Amino acid sequence: MRKIRLFFCVVVILCSGSGARLKGQDSDLRVVVSMVQLNVAVTDKNGKYVTGLRPEDFVITEDGIVEKMATFAEGNAPAVSVNTPEPPAGQNGAESAQTPTLSSLVAGSEVFVLFDTSNYMYRDFVFAQDAISEFVRSLGSADKIAFYSYSRNLMRAAMLTSDRTQVLRSVRSTVAGDSAALYNALLLTVKDAAQSTGRRFVVVFSNGPDSSSVVPPEDVAEVAQSAGVSVYMISTQEAKLEPVSTAVFERMTAATGGKAYFAKSWKDERRAFASIQDDLSHLYSLSYYPKVNPNTGWRAINVKLAGDRGKYKVRTRNGYRLQPTRFSSPHKASALEMQPSGSE
Repeated sequence: MRKIRLFFCVVVILCSGSGARLKGQDSDLRVVVSMVQLNVAVTDKNGKYVTGLRPEDFVITEDGIVEKMATFAEGNAPAVSVNTPEPPAGQNGAESAQTPTLSSLVAGSEVFVLFDTSNYMYRDFVFAQDAISEFVRSLGSADKIAFYSYSRNLMRAAMLTSDRTQVLRSVRSTVAGDSAALYNALLLTVKDAAQSTGRRFVVVFSNGPDSSSVVPPEDVAEVAQSAGVSVYMISTQEAKLEPVSTAVFERMTAATGGKAYFAKSWKDERRAFASIQDDLSHLYSLSYYPKVNPNTGWRAINVKLAGDRGKYKVRTRNGYRLQPTRFSSPHKASALEMQPSGSE
C-alpha cells in the first residue's frame, strides 16, 4: 500500500501574551485560544455507566496544566456554561469560523455513519443494512445524521440531516461491489465531521481489510483526534481473522475516545450498534479554553475524576495537534491561525 504521510508543519516564534505571532509581508502566524471539546465516558469496574456527575467531579489537564472547564453537559442535554465567561470575538487575533460560542453548543449529536459497500460485503449485506437502519431509528430526535458509503470511492448518500426518512432511504439504496478504500473514505468523513459544531461522531461498519487506500490509518487517527471526532468501528468476523486490521481498529477508536466491536453474526452487529447508541446517550461533554502553553505540536489531554482511586474508568481522546486555519481577508484575517483540535 502506498502511504502518504500527513504532515502538519508549523513555524512559530513565541511572543509574550497568550499566543504566538509571526509577522511577514502579508500574513501573521498566531496561536489562538479556542474552545476544546471532549466526549467523555465514565464507567465503573463492572462496565456500567456512571451518571449524575457534576462539573466539579472532573479534573482536566493539557500537557500537565490543569484547565478550567467552560461548558458541561450530560447525555444529549444542551451544554451549559460553567462560570467561565466566553472570550470576546477576535481574542488573540482573528477568530476562526470553526470556533463555537457557548450558545452554539446545543443538545444532540452529529453522527456520521460510514458503510462498507465493497466486494467484501456480499455476504449478509441486507442484515448489515437492517442493523444500520435500526441504529438510525434509535438515535435521539435532537441528533443529526449523515450516511456515507464507500468501496473504492466515497459516496455521500445523505448529508447531515434530521430527516430520518431520507437517511433510511439512502441506506436501502446501497449495493455491494468494487475494492475497499476504508482509510481514504474515513479521512474524508472525519474532515466533513470536523466542519460541524457540537458533539461529532463517526460510526463505521466495515468488513475489515483495506485493499485500495493511499492514506495510512495512523494519519487518519491523528486527524480525528485533532478534530475532536470520536470514531466507533463495527466489523465482522472477517476483520478478526486479520490481526493487523484488528489492532488498527482498536488503536484508532481508543485514541479518539470511541470503541471497536467485532461481530460474529448479524445479531452481534445489531447489539454493537445498540451499544454505541447507549454509549452516545451516556457521554459527558466537557469543554475548556486552553491556558497559555508554548507547545505548538502534539498536546496530551488527561481527564480523571477528583479523588478517584482507580474505582472508575474514564474514556476520551488522548490529545490533539494544533491545526492551521488560513483566512482570506488581508486585514482582519491575514493569518495562518493555529487552533486547538476539536475547537468546536
